[in-house]
Amino acid sequence: MAENDAPEEAPVKKSKLKLIILLVIVVVLAILLSVVGTLWFLGDGLPGMGSEEEGSEEIVEETFMPSSYARLEKALVTTVQAQGRQRYAQVYMSLEATDPQALKAAQLHMPLIRSQLVLLLGSSDFNELQTPEGRQGLAERMLATVNQVLEEEGEPAIKRVLFRNFVVQ
Repeated sequence: MAENDAPEEAPVKKSKLKLIILLVIVVVLAILLSVVGTLWFLGDGLPGMGSEEEGSEEIVEETFMPSSYARLEKALVTTVQAQGRQRYAQVYMSLEATDPQALKAAQLHMPLIRSQLVLLLGSSDFNELQTPEGRQGLAERMLATVNQVLEEEGEPAIKRVLFRNFVVQ
């Protein structure tokens, strides 16, 4: 009789263990589905899954374009008016561009560019040219002048005007 009681209790333990495992799996699935549903309804999507719009965007890479330089061998020299006295300004400069065609165009039209720059330098205020801000402003006006000449000729623009030497006296 004792041998018959032992096998009947073992199946009861297996069925409780299966029931507990099944409940844990159901609870975990319910939690997982609620998290996924919440993320989906909020519009963020699932982590690691991109939307179709992100995949269709083109990736635009900026390419580095090295600058090229052209030196103006002769200095720009002109007189500058300062409170009734005549002063002199001498500027050695270079042009910077990322497009080599702009520098070739600047060399081609250098007589016109040089004339415009001498006029611009001669119309500058002597006291303004003695300050770093004044020289920076002159460089910006010279850049605009050079690019205006190049634009009138249908050429690409230069990037910057650089002073190699700047003397006012």
